[in-house]
Amino acid sequence: MKRNTISQRRTGGSKNRAVEAKLPAPPDGREFPDYPRVGVGAVLIHNGKVLLVQRGQEPLKGHWTLPGGLVERGEQLVHALRRELKEETGLRVEPLEVVGVFERIERDKVSSLQFQISKGRPRYHYVIIDYLCRLRGTEGRRLRPPAPVPATDITAAEWVEVGDIKRYGLTAEAEEVIAQAASLQELHIT
Repeated sequence: MKRNTISQRRTGGSKNRAVEAKLPAPPDGREFPDYPRVGVGAVLIHNGKVLLVQRGQEPLKGHWTLPGGLVERGEQLVHALRRELKEETGLRVEPLEVVGVFERIERDKVSSLQFQISKGRPRYHYVIIDYLCRLRGTEGRRLRPPAPVPATDITAAEWVEVGDIKRYGLTAEAEEVIAQAASLQELHIT
């Protein structure tokens, strides 16, 4: 957890001493949110391969999934998608169409009987809009896809044959949206 440092004055007899206090950083609202967060994901397919990333942060830390992230206040969905892909992988993409909308709710694990009945309060709650995307510019015209450069909240990124995605332990929603995007992608090849 990040901490902010502040100094406080405390009087001790005739001397003033500066005492450093550690306060937790303000929450970013992702964990135990007051309302669902909106996220975008990219189903980026190039010559039969889909881009997968390994998450470096919760939720789903260490799991393979589609690249993407949260929409910032005042940001359009497609701009958020372009920004997130550039930040996470260094790749420039063009969103083509929405291929799926779903929500991910991960509940807190608590031992209280009261919360076991309700399955706990939402620890994370996202509404995610997944887009079929293609590479922009000269990157999209290459036979082999460009190498992604993992950054920010991902630890690895790989181009994977669409038929081999089961080996990566994706969520059922991610597998389904990749299958839908693969069938739609044929319509967008120009």
